[in-house]
Amino acid sequence: MSDIEKVKKLREATGAGFKDCNLAIKESNGDIDKAIEILRVKGISKASKKMSRDAKEGVVAVSGDENKTSVVEVNCETDFVAKNEDFTNFVKELSELNNQKNSNIEDLKSSKMTNGETVEDNIVSLIAKIGEKITIGKTKTIENTGSLNNYYLHSVVKDNIAKLAVVVSLETSDKSDAVKTFGKQLSMHIAASNPLALESNLIDKSIIDKEQELVTEELKNSGKPEDIAKKISLGKMNKFKEENALLSQAWVMEPKKKVQDVLKELSIADLKVKEFYRIKIGE
Repeated sequence: MSDIEKVKKLREATGAGFKDCNLAIKESNGDIDKAIEILRVKGISKASKKMSRDAKEGVVAVSGDENKTSVVEVNCETDFVAKNEDFTNFVKELSELNNQKNSNIEDLKSSKMTNGETVEDNIVSLIAKIGEKITIGKTKTIENTGSLNNYYLHSVVKDNIAKLAVVVSLETSDKSDAVKTFGKQLSMHIAASNPLALESNLIDKSIIDKEQELVTEELKNSGKPEDIAKKISLGKMNKFKEENALLSQAWVMEPKKKVQDVLKELSIADLKVKEFYRIKIGE
């Protein structure tokens, strides 16, 4: 086999560029297995250099079914790579593994993919091939007994891969089309309205404290009497909580109603929103 044929075979096996393959064949004295190892080491070196860069683009992928649904975020540096076929194929397989591993990031990274290599090793190879930093971001698995999961994808890149994903878990024994339709609509509502929590008392205290600081600062120089300023502050904070808690938000499809009103109108005794998860690239 000529060196050119070996380079071609090495490229097919590794996906590396012609120049890197040519140098590896020369360095290994024509031994393809040794050349693969040389490229692997060089790939790790390239990957480590790129890991200091920012990876704020990427995609989110959803996998699973109505009983157990998982979301995984995979970041890269540019939107161009986010649409690359090698990248999206990796994300699709990773998404299925993530569902199997219940979003345990350490278990996920050490899991074997279909090519026999671990997820971590595949990321290194992908970085070397594509030339951008690639990282696994947020992961989440939702699985609740007696619940029905629904999900919604926005700005779909391919199949189950998108720029924004929402998963909603509805606790109910009712499996009717009405419940499934509501679940889908609620997922879309969450995508658009970005609630911070299910109910106002569940909003993270640090977020409430930060908002209170902003409101206090805004009113400090208003010249209003202290008692009036306190009433305005209370009103602003109540409005903030109402607008950022899912159940008290205005229903996007009929803004005169709140989400909790639509829930009641369904007249399904045991129906309630158990939990939700929203993830958007860049947020």
